[in-house]
Amino acid sequence: MLFPGHGGEVVPTQSPLDGSTGLGPVSQNPGARAGAMEANPSVLATVGVGDLVLLDPLSEESLLSNLRERFLHKEIYTYIGNVVISVNPYRQLPIYSAEMVEQYCNGNFYAMKPHIYAIAEDAYSSLRDRNRDQCILITGESGAGKTEASKLVMSYVAAVCSKGADVTKVKEQLLQSNPVLEAFGNAKTIRNNNSSRFGKYMDVEFDFKGEPLGGLISNYLLEKSRVVWHVKNERNFHIFYQLLAGASDPLLKRLKLQRDCRHHGYLGDENPRLPGMDDATNFQAVQDAMRIIGFSEAEVMQLLEVTAVVLKLGDLQLSGQFQASGMDACGIQNIQVLRDICELIGLQESILEQALCSRTVEAKQEKVVTALSVAQGYFGRDALAKNIYSRLFDWLVTRINESIQVTAGERRKVMGVLDIYGFEIFQDNSFEQFIINYCNEKLQQIFILMTLKEEQEEYFREGIKWTPVTFFDNSIICDLIESGKGGILVLLDEECLRPGTVSAATFLAKLDQAFGSHEHYESRKSQSDRHITDTSLPSTCFRVHHYAGKVTYNATGFIEKNTDRLYRGLAQAMWQAKHTLLRSLFPDGDPKKASLKMPPTAGFQFKASINTLMKNLYSKNPNYIRCIKPNENQAPGQFTDELVRSQVRYLGLLENVRVRRAGYAYRQPYQPCLERYRLLSTHTWPRWTGTARDGVQALLSDLDIPPEELAYGHTKVFIRTPQTLFNLEERRRRRVEELATVIQKTYRGWRCRTQYQLMRKSQILISAWFRGHAQKKRYQHMKRAALLIQTYARGWKTRKEYKKYFRSGATARLACFIYRRLLQKFFLGLKNNLPPLTVSDRSWPPAPYRFLTNANQELKTIFYHWKCKKYRDQLSLEKRAAMQTKLCASELFKGKKTRYGPSVPEPFQGDYVGLQKNPKYQKLQAAARGKLVLADTVRKVNQANGKGLGGFPPMSMPLHAPGERVPNSPCALAPCHASDPPTWVPALSAWRPCRLHTPIPELPGVLAVPAQDADGTWCLLPQQTGTGGAKGDVLLVSDHVIEVVTRVHQVLLETTQQALNLQIADQFSTQFKKSSIAVTVVQGPKGHLEPVCKKKGKKMEVLVC
Repeated sequence: MLFPGHGGEVVPTQSPLDGSTGLGPVSQNPGARAGAMEANPSVLATVGVGDLVLLDPLSEESLLSNLRERFLHKEIYTYIGNVVISVNPYRQLPIYSAEMVEQYCNGNFYAMKPHIYAIAEDAYSSLRDRNRDQCILITGESGAGKTEASKLVMSYVAAVCSKGADVTKVKEQLLQSNPVLEAFGNAKTIRNNNSSRFGKYMDVEFDFKGEPLGGLISNYLLEKSRVVWHVKNERNFHIFYQLLAGASDPLLKRLKLQRDCRHHGYLGDENPRLPGMDDATNFQAVQDAMRIIGFSEAEVMQLLEVTAVVLKLGDLQLSGQFQASGMDACGIQNIQVLRDICELIGLQESILEQALCSRTVEAKQEKVVTALSVAQGYFGRDALAKNIYSRLFDWLVTRINESIQVTAGERRKVMGVLDIYGFEIFQDNSFEQFIINYCNEKLQQIFILMTLKEEQEEYFREGIKWTPVTFFDNSIICDLIESGKGGILVLLDEECLRPGTVSAATFLAKLDQAFGSHEHYESRKSQSDRHITDTSLPSTCFRVHHYAGKVTYNATGFIEKNTDRLYRGLAQAMWQAKHTLLRSLFPDGDPKKASLKMPPTAGFQFKASINTLMKNLYSKNPNYIRCIKPNENQAPGQFTDELVRSQVRYLGLLENVRVRRAGYAYRQPYQPCLERYRLLSTHTWPRWTGTARDGVQALLSDLDIPPEELAYGHTKVFIRTPQTLFNLEERRRRRVEELATVIQKTYRGWRCRTQYQLMRKSQILISAWFRGHAQKKRYQHMKRAALLIQTYARGWKTRKEYKKYFRSGATARLACFIYRRLLQKFFLGLKNNLPPLTVSDRSWPPAPYRFLTNANQELKTIFYHWKCKKYRDQLSLEKRAAMQTKLCASELFKGKKTRYGPSVPEPFQGDYVGLQKNPKYQKLQAAARGKLVLADTVRKVNQANGKGLGGFPPMSMPLHAPGERVPNSPCALAPCHASDPPTWVPALSAWRPCRLHTPIPELPGVLAVPAQDADGTWCLLPQQTGTGGAKGDVLLVSDHVIEVVTRVHQVLLETTQQALNLQIADQFSTQFKKSSIAVTVVQGPKGHLEPVCKKKGKKMEVLVC
């Protein structure tokens, strides 16, 4: 993830260990990469064209338009073969997550979208697998995102390396060096809020497995003049603001500092805060990083003390004084600041004051002390501050190298990452900008030589036909600056070392004399000689036509900055300090090592270090990241065409595309190519005995590749388009999968066979033991059987022999005796254990022997019948009659009617209306003559609507015993009113009281009783033919239906010897007058005390509860 950093750079939002930060273009390794076009345009060219080699038509406008379109769609990376262009987005992009690192790790370079992780993976895999040292060159203007691109490369390599305690420690130390060096070497400029004000080149060393072992950092030309002065809207180095914002109050008191930046002269009066940057948090991060690298607490404190000394020097004020001789002199105005500085470094105030206010000159073993003017005093103070900070930065780099550097040993693989200041064009350009732009010219020269020029030369060396492409070679500019015969740097050194008065004017005159006619040099005098009038070029300035454009340099200050002198007295004063770190920074202050020889100039030192860097880069395989700044406002989503166009021109991107389109995208020596792809042809696999070139030709001829796609050089094979290479890679991938399948199949077969042999041996062993165990068990069983047979045989034989000497009937007598003894024992035991005589108790002792089971069951039955007889003999006649009636009811209703079970305990009373006590029934009682069997009250159901007739007295039904004669009938139904005349009808109408005498033989043939009636209260007396036949059947309601039906059945049986034809059902038909009615008994809702009849037409429902 990215967000706009300090100016043009981009600051990471997550730890670099997870590969989730950074920005920058990517390049690939020429040995393993196709270095050109996109192999899968559908993937890479989702927006615009992912590889500019495929751009059609090719022009500056189409190239610029493609970059703009991809940038606006947040596609910031674009390929030009082996070069990757990165456009700074100035915003957060979700393309640097751990998942993205996993996606690019060991991935195919051509099957994925352009990304900085792709070039990092390609460089790392080439270093690990092919033992080729790598370097990653990141170039571009200040603010284009170079610093964050280098962080991304390092974080990706750290993320894909193997994990382990030692490896993790090394990776942490390498990564944590970035925040420390950024704090001391980066600053806010007009164009960039986190601009690198020094050059850094880091060599990361790996072992043969590709695991990082350590590294070595080289720094170039720290802009130390920024310590004492910076232009408006810029800041000093970050560490000063971080220290003041993040240090605790006790620490600031110890360092003699105040938290407000405005109290320190070197920091200026402007607002020090930057959007998106928290100086306090960054200070804590710097301290944590130093502890991870290996700094001790004492070293960190000494580092902060020296940093505080630099700030305090800026607070030191001088005042003018006059000597007796009349010469100008100066003195310390604020003694307290001097005292604070001396307390921090452990130095006497007089020594430092003398060194700041005077100068000692030695000549011919004589020392001359001269007082300094105020201006000279401030110059010496600032020179001391710059030298302290510059030497402190060099010590910091050396100390980091001590922690991360690998001890000498066997040769190791190296990956170099160059993060150096970009090309700078300011309103006022001085010596620092000249040196920085010189460095960028050298980097551009590397790019030209190793990408454009080397591309053509390689074709000529290999004998491949080539169409030359013209390009701008900036060697002429490099010679203008660094030529040993008379370059600008050489002339500057000569002017600095020349005796006499030197100034910017004399230096400019020398430049005009040497380069007045040079096409890439301009000055006021050279323009006048060419008859050119240009008022924009001041008389104190000169102009150089760099590859990135024309830059005007102010010659004022070149001499002083190149000489970079520090008064010897100041160096000796610092050497006398008791502060360990500060004293070690000034070994030249030791009087024993004093030398009168002039130290090398800053230009000479930088030129030497740049040449060393160039040799280092030339010895490695280059990978290029070309950063582009889309706008000057550091705003996301803004794309300034003119600004990007100028960068495209001086970066030579269009020429690079033309070279790639004119040549072959991929080339590789024959032997590595044969080793990689020989498995694709049957002629070269599994081994090839001929030359590598013949093997490659045989291999590629078998793959049906068009001839125009291939070219065979003297030592290398060339492939024109990445599509062809990707096709080869895809075929190889499939072939590798096939071979892997064969290997897996063979291995699995071997493993299965081995496993089978082991299982077979185990099975044989188990079977042997099991069969042995089974035979042992079988033998034991046979042994027991043989013994048993032998026992029986011996017993039989013995008995047979015994019978010769014993009576023949002894066995039967013994058996009979035993049998009778057992019977005797059984009966005696049964006598003593008879069950109770209670009729309801049906228990009985079990038979002790099986042969007594039937006899025991018969005895149980006999005993139970005897108990019942004894019980019956004890009953009275009334109880016997009642029991007889109950038995009759059981035969009639048991298992047929629901109400029968609960009615068993209820005794039959016979008289339910109280005939003897009720005077209303005296006549009926007299007619019964005391032989009444049953008297009960019944209710009649209305035939018209099925409802019970209300408001009428109930009917009584006296039933006489057989043999007793009431007029013409032993069974009479009597009405409630005796005065009513008797009527010979078989049914009663509740609304018309009557008396009925019906002889027993004339009772109806069928009596219907509902089975579902819960109360057992319904009965139906079907009508017989007679006098009342027209009235239909009678449906009566009684509360004692079971007793009524039982009494009728008994009387009928005793009188006629015929059983009552009884029908128990929930559905039956009845005749009401002349119509037949279907009666259905159903279960009604609970809560009804009496049955309810509902008649609907010829159907009647009886609801019972």
